[in-house]
Amino acid sequence: MEIDKIKESIKKAARELFRKYGYHKTSVNEIAKKAKIAKATIYKYFESKEMLLQVILMDYIRNSIHEIMQNPAKDIDQETYLSNIILRTSRLSYTVCNEFIGWEFIRESTNSQEFLKVLSDDLESLLIHSFNEEPLFSAEDYTERLRFLIKASKSIVFSFAFTSVTDSDVRKNFVSFQKEILPYLVKAAVK
Repeated sequence: MEIDKIKESIKKAARELFRKYGYHKTSVNEIAKKAKIAKATIYKYFESKEMLLQVILMDYIRNSIHEIMQNPAKDIDQETYLSNIILRTSRLSYTVCNEFIGWEFIRESTNSQEFLKVLSDDLESLLIHSFNEEPLFSAEDYTERLRFLIKASKSIVFSFAFTSVTDSDVRKNFVSFQKEILPYLVKAAVK
């Protein structure tokens, strides 16, 4: 299984560099050097740097979704449960943007915005699929409530990222979302 080791080596090197320098400031040459392979080898397994980022992020998101959807205490109410899922999902989105891609690149690049839209749609699908595998609450429209919360939250969180001037502004807006907006969204979804 030499192929799996090579692909994992590439992903590990890219993941570390993206987290340290951001997607935009990391070159394929640097990834190849860190993985101790030829640049052409990267393109043998991943058609582009963007595709490599997508694979890394989807791996990260899948692992994180599993943690987010861990069964909470059986006596948890719907409002608390939904609030926890959305808050943890928003934190996941924030981490993806902050640690892998970089806010400056997100704000300045049309391609990154489209990429994030596709990625957030994938995140939404994974969350809904995971939720439906072992639903905690049996309300018929519960999946739709969760979908509403996810869509509303990601729209708000991404608007912060695209309109904030500094990384500090993004963090402040995220805290504001968590404390001032999310509770009202959850109340609207539960009613």
